[in-house]
Amino acid sequence: MTSHTCPCGLPRPYDACCGRFHQGTAAAPTAELLMRSRYSAFVKGDTGYLLRTWHPGTRPERLELDPRMRWTGLEILDCGDGSAFHSKGTVTFRASYRGGSLHERSRFERVDGAWVYVDGDFLD
Repeated sequence: MTSHTCPCGLPRPYDACCGRFHQGTAAAPTAELLMRSRYSAFVKGDTGYLLRTWHPGTRPERLELDPRMRWTGLEILDCGDGSAFHSKGTVTFRASYRGGSLHERSRFERVDGAWVYVDGDFLD
């Protein structure tokens, strides 16, 4: 699988990009990379990773993804804070899927040193 480009849009093989976060061998160092890895998890159907990287205060008990959903691309539009020097951050993105797109400004926080998704506002 190393030869396949990562679904997150960065020009890297999946295993060297989001795959290492999904496998737990590394943690996303920024809110943007966590956002990208969560998008890749939606593409791959990795509900375990999505739940693990969701803020405990807003995380659902379980997550069921639609197996017919086909994600086709991710565009990062803006990032606010979210670096190694911050405890909170936002990422505004457009995630395309067959038949449409989702435009959201997501909020992220650090919990026990790790970035997690808190919630988001749909835009447009």
